[in-house]
Amino acid sequence: MNWHQVIEEVTCLTQELIRFDTTNPPGNETPCIEYIAAVLRQEGIEPVVLESAPGRGNLVARLRGDGSLPPLLLMGHVDVVPAEAEHWRHPPFSGDLADGTVWGRGATDMKQMVAMELMALLLLKRSATVLKRDVILMTNADEETGGKLGAGFIAEEHPDLIRDAEYAINEGGATSIELDGRLFFVCSTAEKGTARFTVRGQGEPGHASQPHARNAILPLSRALVRLIETPLPLRITKTAALHVETMAQHLNGELAAALRGLLDPATHDASMAALPLAEPVKRRLAAALRNTATPTILRAGTKINVIPAQAECDVDCRILPGTTLESLTEEVRAVVGNEVELEFGPVSPPLESDPASPLFETIRMVLAEHEPGSTLVPGLITGGTDAKRIAPLGIKVYGFVPMRYEGASMTGLAHGHNERISVANLAFGTRVLYDVVSRFCAALP
Repeated sequence: MNWHQVIEEVTCLTQELIRFDTTNPPGNETPCIEYIAAVLRQEGIEPVVLESAPGRGNLVARLRGDGSLPPLLLMGHVDVVPAEAEHWRHPPFSGDLADGTVWGRGATDMKQMVAMELMALLLLKRSATVLKRDVILMTNADEETGGKLGAGFIAEEHPDLIRDAEYAINEGGATSIELDGRLFFVCSTAEKGTARFTVRGQGEPGHASQPHARNAILPLSRALVRLIETPLPLRITKTAALHVETMAQHLNGELAAALRGLLDPATHDASMAALPLAEPVKRRLAAALRNTATPTILRAGTKINVIPAQAECDVDCRILPGTTLESLTEEVRAVVGNEVELEFGPVSPPLESDPASPLFETIRMVLAEHEPGSTLVPGLITGGTDAKRIAPLGIKVYGFVPMRYEGASMTGLAHGHNERISVANLAFGTRVLYDVVSRFCAALP
């Protein structure tokens, strides 16, 4: 296989995908989806393109095997979050290639992975690889606002397109972590759920020219300060414990002790401070060890000269496997106190599965070949993905984006300014993903 040509192709695919402005809302993913469909048709793969609403396109394509084993699903989304162009070094929908790096919104979340999945499917088709498993490519709209018009639409309205899949490879949280010169790749086997709520303060209205201490903003602000400054208590899941312990087993005594110290409330803060990790990595690791509740939207008052009788804040709350609404309420109430009301919305449950599986082992073996001395560890996604939409079909979803750690400046770029991906990591990721898919699905002798 001419890998130099493959890398040029996957780089161009990534650039072209970025150049479609699929900011959600409104999404407008159909032109991007139709581009992917055209690429597939040129290779003799006929996709199914379905719109859940005008402009909200979704795609499913299948490369058939002999059916002796259940399919593998490669899933991704092409919608992206908004970008403030004035803060970018390159226009966010330019797909510019500069200094060996592709720039643009979606470069790490997750058009680069969609390009790699598409490339893996094309390579399997071109090589006429004999497959035991069908390989299904599903590319969706709407993930960034919950997935109802994307993966949810496919799972609920057209489940027969994907329901026979046994495993799925999806976007992940962390991709790789470097500690003491050792590289740890992450395959996420768990994902936080959501339990968003509103914090509400009550008070007495009045004329703003005659202030008083019964302003509804006061109890709300006190509660929010505590909520921002006081993390919810540690809650160690099986996945988090295995993530930490697997890394600790491959590190020297001091670093191993610092990692294990993260699991103990008495030593957590000192251990986190001692770890030589970039701040985005520390934030992600900390969020994997507790439920999080982040105030995001404030509402109070209707007129400048009227003291509000009610003030409220919406809180984005992410919950770990094993958390109940009752236990979460106790955690939050212990922090915010009793001056405010709490109103919870619908709960989206977390996911957690066993990493002991043939797919996890295949990923481990392929990474060991491409990156000798590296270690694969299970991980937990602290945000949310389309995994929750398809897990009810019985599909085991693993979050795995094969990317090497490239330093703090290339870490935590998703949803931020100057999102970008190096061509070197596109090359690495494409080769690893292709080898994982071909080895897991092919009828090897």
